[in-house]
Amino acid sequence: MKLVECVPNFSEGRDRKIVNEIARAIAFHESVKILDMEMDPDHNRSVITFVAPIDIVSEAAFRGIRKAAELIDMDSHKGTHPRFGAADVVPFIPLYDTTMEECVEIARNLGKRVGEELGIPVYLYEKAAFIDWRRNLPDIRNEKFQYEQLREHINEEKWKPDYGPQKVGKAGATIIGARDFLIAFNVNLNTKNIEIAKKIARDIRERNGGLKNVRALGFDLKERGLVQVSMNLINYKETPINRVFELIKSEAERYGVTIAGSEVVGLIPLDALVQVADFYLRLENFSSQQILEKKIWEGDEKMLENMSIRKFLEELSSSSPTPGGGAASALVGSIAASLSSMVANLTIGKKKYQEVESEMKEIAKEAVRLRDELFLIVDEDVMVFNKIMDALKLPKETEEQVRLRKEKIEEASKEACEVPLKTARLCLEVMKLAFKVTEKGNKNAISDGACSAYFAHSALQGALLNIRINLKNISDENYKKMMHENIQNLIKESSFILEKVEEKINEVI
Repeated sequence: MKLVECVPNFSEGRDRKIVNEIARAIAFHESVKILDMEMDPDHNRSVITFVAPIDIVSEAAFRGIRKAAELIDMDSHKGTHPRFGAADVVPFIPLYDTTMEECVEIARNLGKRVGEELGIPVYLYEKAAFIDWRRNLPDIRNEKFQYEQLREHINEEKWKPDYGPQKVGKAGATIIGARDFLIAFNVNLNTKNIEIAKKIARDIRERNGGLKNVRALGFDLKERGLVQVSMNLINYKETPINRVFELIKSEAERYGVTIAGSEVVGLIPLDALVQVADFYLRLENFSSQQILEKKIWEGDEKMLENMSIRKFLEELSSSSPTPGGGAASALVGSIAASLSSMVANLTIGKKKYQEVESEMKEIAKEAVRLRDELFLIVDEDVMVFNKIMDALKLPKETEEQVRLRKEKIEEASKEACEVPLKTARLCLEVMKLAFKVTEKGNKNAISDGACSAYFAHSALQGALLNIRINLKNISDENYKKMMHENIQNLIKESSFILEKVEEKINEVI
């Protein structure tokens, strides 16, 4: 079942009854599962996190927006958080095998419906945006431009909504979009001086030259006698929570202020917390696959992941079309990453290589991450191939059936291109690590570093072949052009790295 996560933010954080009514409106169908409800009286804002099947999620969100418009009067709303409307922000996030393109379509269709049926101005943001400057939420709605300012300026051409009337009622406007997973993370400071929180927020956020992927504001938590640095972390893999926390701690100390605590609003991926544990415990070569609960949750869902190598090879050599070249490429890429990690670990602790020890520790850690990600793709490749097979089995007796079958084949084929593209990109990252360990690592293991590069290059080429064969089922010329450009860029960059590895090998051996 294709699932989508939706995390609507509503401009009510003090009246539990109102928030409960909105939640009940969202959960109109048994397949809609509300995962979390957060209320903040200082922000006067609530966040409801729910998941639903792809064909239900839009209706659930629409009902929540409609109920919020009925119950929340923006003319009387006061809170510290910037806001545009009763249903302020409604993002859709793809889960499992749902694509971002599908979430974009959901967001745009919902925006059109909200504008037409509810008479609420709608602005599209992030991946769903029609207008480039509206991609980033803070560029649309921020401390200096929110509900009151929108009422005054909506008649201007710049503020013409993507959908709905060019006027603001008591429900305000709604911002709807499609995005990747975001972590709402707040750090509270032991001071009542709001200027300190605002200065720290300004210094750490990306738009002011701070940390990449961080959006931050400073708020006054009057009820608690504290101030807060409130953040959205839009890519926790590139900018982990611990890095953000440590920078805020350091900046606060400059002002003689300590941290009172931190909080996560809504839900957070397990891997984000694993990053934090890894950092503070200084774990070596730790993998999320070592978490007991994660292994229990996975059960037998990851069929190939739970196989022995011998069993996998037996399946690979059988007449079954899966696992095939895509899964094998991912496995070879995972082996390549393991070899780079091995060379790095053989370098660490050697007196001769003291100067590169810290770099080798980082390489070993990154190689383990790539190893695990590529290993998980083994199963993912099988799943997307099976979707193509399912689409090919659809009936084609009538024109409508033929049309639907063609759409499903194209949809599945695009997914079957995205997975090997991910494999190829990860393998390119492995090649970069392999070059580093052959260049700076333990010379006694240089051949293992070279094997890592060769294996990763072969896996990359195999993944690209899988993209090319699936492109035959796709009629979207823009998509095909984009994929061909990706293929050429990956071939060019990987060939260049392989040449550098060969040069280094020839110098030493």
